[in-house]
Amino acid sequence: MMPIRDALPGAGALAVLQRNFGVWRKLLAPSLLGNFGDPLLYLLALGYGLGHFVGRMDGMPYITFIASGIVASSVMNTASFEGLYSAFTRMSAQRTYAAMLATPLRVSDILAGEVLWCAVKGLISAVAIVIVASFFGAIQGPWVLLALPVILLAGLSFGGLALVMTALARSYDFFMYYFTLAVTPMFLFCGVFYPLHSLPPFAQQLAQVLPLTHAVALLRPLLTGHLPHEALYHAGVLLFYTLVAYGFAWRLLSRRLLR
Repeated sequence: MMPIRDALPGAGALAVLQRNFGVWRKLLAPSLLGNFGDPLLYLLALGYGLGHFVGRMDGMPYITFIASGIVASSVMNTASFEGLYSAFTRMSAQRTYAAMLATPLRVSDILAGEVLWCAVKGLISAVAIVIVASFFGAIQGPWVLLALPVILLAGLSFGGLALVMTALARSYDFFMYYFTLAVTPMFLFCGVFYPLHSLPPFAQQLAQVLPLTHAVALLRPLLTGHLPHEALYHAGVLLFYTLVAYGFAWRLLSRRLLR
């Protein structure tokens, strides 16, 4: 039985974060192009195209409604992809984790650094969407800056969940189950494209268990000029997912990397 204190990361987590950022910086241009290009297509196709028929939703233009939802879903997608495919490549294909463990770094340092990097990547993606949506007038209000810590918290929770899957995976194919059974349902049923009250009661209750619902509930008001209701509750759910996912991922990765 590994002592719980071993799960607490040290300053080495920042070294892992710095290492991942340095590698990503070499691919900065194409990565940022994708971050700006994808939301532009979504906003044009859904915000203007579908929004022409929808009109207003929840008291706001549909492009405003969907822009804030896309910010939240982008954090989920970006943090999940980084915690799944990129982390698995570093762990299995490149054997980067094994090299790190040959240094004073511990499993907790590696894991915490990866979770932080997932959150930073989610923040970069979300900020790109906020910038694009602002040109369309879909993001506005005095509370936009308060959305940044929420984005980071959401990135931590989705990154932690993804790393649990990575610790269990034996190949890249395994991740399709996670996207099909978790990421895609959250994308479709957690309030990104329409308000939750339009769902049947049982579906609304199910959606309340999913982390994207709470990310949307916090980000949509902040990005449209309002303060969210029950902010501590929604933030608490995201923090709960972060801590539980980190704990599971640490145990699974420790068994896998130290056996």
